[in-house]
Amino acid sequence: MGNGYMGKVLHVDLSSGSIREEQIAPEVYKRFLSGAGLAAKVLFDTIPPGADPLGSENVLGFASGLLTGTGAFMTGRWMVVAKSPLTGGYGEANCGGAFSPAIKRSGYDAIFVRGVSPKPVCLRILDGKAEITDAAHLWGKDAVEAERLLIEEHGGKRVRVAVIGQAGERGSKISGVVHDRGRIAARSGLGAVMGSKRLKAVVLAGKEPIEVHDPERIKDLNETFMKWFKAGESFERRVPSGFFSLMGRFFRVSPVGMAQDGALAKMAFRQFGTIVTNVLSSESGDSPVKNWKGAGYRDFPIQTHSGNLDPKRIIARQVRKYHCFSCPMGCGGLCRVESGPYPLEETHKPEYETCCSFGALILNNDLDAIFKINDMLNRAGMDTISAGVTVAFAMECYENGILSRQDLDGIDLSWGNAAGVVRLVQKMIDREGIGDVLADGVKEASRRIGKGSERFAMHAGGQELPMHDARFDPGLLVAYELEPTPGRHTNVCYQWTELFAMHKIFPGLPKPPQFYRIREKYNPAGKEVLMAAGSKYVQAANGLGACLFGLYLSARLPLFEYANAATGWTFAPRDYLEIGERIQAVRQGFNGREGLKPIQDFSMNPRAAGHPPLAYGPLKGVSLDRQRLNRDFCRAMGWDEGTGLPTKARLDALGLAEVSRALYG
Repeated sequence: MGNGYMGKVLHVDLSSGSIREEQIAPEVYKRFLSGAGLAAKVLFDTIPPGADPLGSENVLGFASGLLTGTGAFMTGRWMVVAKSPLTGGYGEANCGGAFSPAIKRSGYDAIFVRGVSPKPVCLRILDGKAEITDAAHLWGKDAVEAERLLIEEHGGKRVRVAVIGQAGERGSKISGVVHDRGRIAARSGLGAVMGSKRLKAVVLAGKEPIEVHDPERIKDLNETFMKWFKAGESFERRVPSGFFSLMGRFFRVSPVGMAQDGALAKMAFRQFGTIVTNVLSSESGDSPVKNWKGAGYRDFPIQTHSGNLDPKRIIARQVRKYHCFSCPMGCGGLCRVESGPYPLEETHKPEYETCCSFGALILNNDLDAIFKINDMLNRAGMDTISAGVTVAFAMECYENGILSRQDLDGIDLSWGNAAGVVRLVQKMIDREGIGDVLADGVKEASRRIGKGSERFAMHAGGQELPMHDARFDPGLLVAYELEPTPGRHTNVCYQWTELFAMHKIFPGLPKPPQFYRIREKYNPAGKEVLMAAGSKYVQAANGLGACLFGLYLSARLPLFEYANAATGWTFAPRDYLEIGERIQAVRQGFNGREGLKPIQDFSMNPRAAGHPPLAYGPLKGVSLDRQRLNRDFCRAMGWDEGTGLPTKARLDALGLAEVSRALYG
């Protein structure tokens, strides 16, 4: 009888060439789960304070979720973790595909790599045998091509690969780790960490069984879930993309808001994926426009701009949907662009974040160019969010005379000039000319350029802001500034607390109102309780390997019932919430040990909080009270209001003596 996890991790030192296994005690899983939790504990224990993110002492981890491979639905996510070269603090990136079960079928819950190889190498684990192999023939190749070659070299379909492209090799601090021919664990600059170690790829092919405590219980849970999930499927297929566009236009002018339910999320994402919000978000105010200084309905109108990015136009190029491991949603898609200036034989469907960062954010309505840029960045292994924000920064510098056309190597970087953006992105990938200045993101670029350009650099703590405007959802301000990995939209916000329906999971939590006046969205009173619970819930889910879209289904995904069935534990939902809080505390404690105080060091560009406020659009006049929002969240989390770090009392209550000693002696 099993318990869902493998009970051991692999440690690899590229400097010495040593490889060793470490057994992990069952108590560790009970306190931290696997995935994000186990990874956070190992990083805190093994990375020395003050380590250079691009040096030999940094540890790069690949961690699978505890529920991956147990039969539980929507639990196939994996984490890449390390000290971030982008923020100087805790770094992580989350990805789907099929790499997570490959980690466990290799016999491990996680793989940790330290040191620096003197030459390009791969780490491969084939049927239980781990070894470091030469990768000189792969260095310089893009991620998609390198993955194809590695699969051919190592036995075909059962092989799974995590690899870097040229951006990671060249140390771009906005590079990520690529899997599945272009899916990226994109954030925190961890591709640069992998490149600094001269580790081109991790190649896995194993057959270790993943055993669970009660497989029949998991089957029963799956049957119940799928009855709900399949209900209304034929109706959902007939809902046009224009329905969601109309929703965006309605909520742009409506004085009343409505809490969202998972049934709508299921319908939207199963049919279209994340691009369902391309027009909706532009119209409603969720999408940042013109580097956070515009409004979609005026600067990126549906008639001439956002309508060109309608999901139906993207789906028309889709040749095949795909599902991540254990996921019935199937929100991914492979596409073909047969004509136009940028034909592509096979490419991933651009996600919403990409469509916005290279659409509304820079006033570009050229869908062909967005497909091309998405493919370029996927192959190079560069984060499309950070790259798009960096391009928008450069455009505003150009608009204001801080960068001249000569500075830009002859590129006309006027708003919306798609051809110029394609050229600039290639220069960023190649680190050529102006591309070298921009290749490490906006914080570093503004430091290099100077001349007051920092006022156009939209980041929090060094990480570029994602494509969801905190002035539309004030909960995002807290996530961007106080979560251990700043500038991330996948942690918590008001909208997530509605979709999560946590009052159904955790008795005693308040139920969000079904309808509310829009102005009430900007009244933070009482919302900190749900925000704190949501933050902990997401970390527990990350420890289990769950997809955020599964959490969107309003408590219908039986996540904690799955966990108990897999492990044999009898934990109550509140116990899992405490585990999530413990994971948060270790991650935030890592930042504190590095000398970072999130309240001060993760503060985002004031423009993104409405200082000064917009003069028009659905977010007209909105200015967020940063001090109150962060203060209330800190109180609810048991974090110090002056630093944003966990208090000694809270760390001691969570049994984190080692973190408490590191922060408070």
